[in-house]
Amino acid sequence: MSKFTIFANGEIFSPSIALAFNEKIIAADGGARHCLALGLSPQIVIGDFDSLSDAEVDQLQANGAKFIRHPADKDETDLELALDQALKLGATEVTLYGLLGGRWDMSIANLLLLAAPRFAGIRFHLRAGDTEAFILRGGQTLELRGQPGTTVSVIPLSAKVSGLSYDGLQWPLEEANLPFGSPRGVSNLLIQENATIRVAKGVLLVFLIKKLEVL
Repeated sequence: MSKFTIFANGEIFSPSIALAFNEKIIAADGGARHCLALGLSPQIVIGDFDSLSDAEVDQLQANGAKFIRHPADKDETDLELALDQALKLGATEVTLYGLLGGRWDMSIANLLLLAAPRFAGIRFHLRAGDTEAFILRGGQTLELRGQPGTTVSVIPLSAKVSGLSYDGLQWPLEEANLPFGSPRGVSNLLIQENATIRVAKGVLLVFLIKKLEVL
């Protein structure tokens, strides 16, 4: 398996990030600023570089980053360019930071982008503070881990999700259908530390939201 971590230009909610051995880092334009703040060195920085200062570019180059520059007048977002680069390099697993926060239009576009058919061979894992998200495609099974009481929500990203089954959640499903736009899968709960979600056809966005402690 070829593992990549991609940093986008949204909000980063973690003061430190641990990467797996030999995990490759791609920064989508301003996502490289997060890498600098975290003490990480991306192998590739890609985009039109409208979000980086000259000093930041100099520091990234000194750290050994390869820059892939695109014109500002382009059809793709910087994140899309980063994902296409990871795909070109053979990525099979991608962890993503900085996809959410700030502009709602960009946050929604970033999530929908992960469901694009050309990325079907990549397992995505999005991390944003107390929230994790995954893309689950037809024929796949997702294993979740968390404390009982953790919120699990599923949102269909295709016209129809069929053969949807849960194990380990408070409100189970067995071979259910979930049409696009339905909120039926929102706000389920883990009833044990491990749960599984299976889907026969379609594309599903799965959220795992940790239970917040009340002070």
